[in-house]
Amino acid sequence: MRLQERAIAPEVSLVIPLVDEAESLPVLAGEIRAALATTGKTYEVIYVDDGSTDESPSVLRALAREDPRVRVIRQRRHSGQSAALAAGFSLVRGAVVVTLDADLQNDPADIPRLLEQLGEHDVVCGVRTRRQDSWLRKASSRIANGVRNRVTGESIVDVGCSLRACRSEFLRGVPAWSGMHRFLPTLLRMAGARVTEVSVSHRPRLHGRPKYTIRNRIWRALVDLVGVRWMQSRWIDPELSEEIDVWTPNTCGSRSDFSARRSSSAASSSSGSLPSARKRASSHAPSGS
Repeated sequence: MRLQERAIAPEVSLVIPLVDEAESLPVLAGEIRAALATTGKTYEVIYVDDGSTDESPSVLRALAREDPRVRVIRQRRHSGQSAALAAGFSLVRGAVVVTLDADLQNDPADIPRLLEQLGEHDVVCGVRTRRQDSWLRKASSRIANGVRNRVTGESIVDVGCSLRACRSEFLRGVPAWSGMHRFLPTLLRMAGARVTEVSVSHRPRLHGRPKYTIRNRIWRALVDLVGVRWMQSRWIDPELSEEIDVWTPNTCGSRSDFSARRSSSAASSSSGSLPSARKRASSHAPSGS
């Protein structure tokens, strides 16, 4: 039964990077099951363990044994959130990818609202309301968002919120590098995605401790910001080109005659018909959030 369930691609793939979240994982798994049950969608949950040193590996193995929708990825060494996300993105099978943190501060109950917004958009980013963080973390995030938006020309309110839903096709156009998670909405927009934001809840941390501090990320974030601005200035727009369907008349007759002969030939399984290819231009155009 497990192999049969795995053989069918799910509609939604959840990617959850984590480090030392053993106490939070069983609660998170239950909340995900409850939240996704209301959507009626098939899904998989990909936990990416980025070098945990607590009981997280054994907890994850237990979750995977209990639920065939759970997949566990173990990084060979601690490599950071961007590397963990990239590892998860490379293995997703769903047409939609949802990301969230494992520390229970993101509420899985908000996932159905994000999925609903994908009808008109390609990426839906959460904006944390009534953040349950210290004033210093909130102030530093506000400053970082302002600087980031000013340099990149963006308008993302809360890039630090990990709760997002995205059509997986756009993730294939995002370069994987250490630090990319801080600029993911911008990178997805550069790939041609339509990005929007919705309010989501935010909860206090009950277990463990924060993995990021202002000191261990500010200088790297500034360097990354310069790099992203450089990429924007050199980026090749994926919507720049489209293939044109051109028919060249010849002495064999009109275009309608050619089409009739091609249909007739195909029906009779003849090998003398000419191939025809048409590339549909993407309808996804970048827009402001």
